[in-house]
Amino acid sequence: MNEVLIYALVTLAMLGTVLAVILYFVAQKFKVIEDPRIDAVDEALPKANCGGCGYPGCRNFAEVSVKSADEHKNLDGLNCPVGGNDVMKQVAAILGLEVAEKDPMIAVVRCNGSKANSPAKLQYDGPSTCAFAQNLFAGEGGCPHGCLGLGDCVVSCDFDALHMDPETGLPVVNDKCVACGACVKACPRGIIEMRLKGRKDKRIYVCCINEEKGGPAKKNCVVACIGCSKCFKVCPHDAIVMNNNLAYIDDEKCKLCRKCVEECPTNSIHELNFPPRKPKAEPAEAASVKEKSVGAGVETATEAKNNQSEPLA
Repeated sequence: MNEVLIYALVTLAMLGTVLAVILYFVAQKFKVIEDPRIDAVDEALPKANCGGCGYPGCRNFAEVSVKSADEHKNLDGLNCPVGGNDVMKQVAAILGLEVAEKDPMIAVVRCNGSKANSPAKLQYDGPSTCAFAQNLFAGEGGCPHGCLGLGDCVVSCDFDALHMDPETGLPVVNDKCVACGACVKACPRGIIEMRLKGRKDKRIYVCCINEEKGGPAKKNCVVACIGCSKCFKVCPHDAIVMNNNLAYIDDEKCKLCRKCVEECPTNSIHELNFPPRKPKAEPAEAASVKEKSVGAGVETATEAKNNQSEPLA
């Protein structure tokens, strides 16, 4: 009995030794030596793992950055929205490259169908998610393109940059936005867009995505874009395009002149962080000024006629 036990133990020990040797050689054969720069880049990243860069996490972004540096000698197309230009400069320095600065972006809610502008025609009674409600109805205000107001974008934001305004029923973006794009993906209507922050946070954009014609659009929302093209005609920088009854302002071409804002008959073009406009002269004042000038002109003409009719001395 003891001999059998000893034999079994020896056999198991020999088998274990052989398998260990085999595993060792296999591990050496298929060993992957990871580039130490990946750890350095990963350490420089903000560890938000938000996916705003287009990759599953910061580690994956670091691996892609190192690969791009080796294969293409640049970081074109790569950007960490959370870290911004400062982080990308650190990444480029680690990889021995230079990177061009990119203008900061921010999420913009392109809908102004508030409770006042788009009064509710019916009441929604169902799961409180925009993704579910999107499949059931056009919206309480009737606009098939407007905000559903159930806050999927707020839930998706990991940076506390969004909240629902109880008075308007619309999401509001604050300065904590890092342009990760999570809210853009979460919105089933596509009303949230990433746009340039602009100089001194000044932005001009069409706050509507409704592609219906003027009548139906205005029926559901008094501030809807009606596709009148007035803004398109007045823009001196070719920054506005018309497509499917809807105006769109290119934030890269826009020079923030604000001419389109004054021209819009439905106030669907929004201007943010601009100083107040100078008040225009009231019609009564303008008429009074005009009347005085006309009166002065008549008096002058009468005097001239009298002067001509007077006999010479």
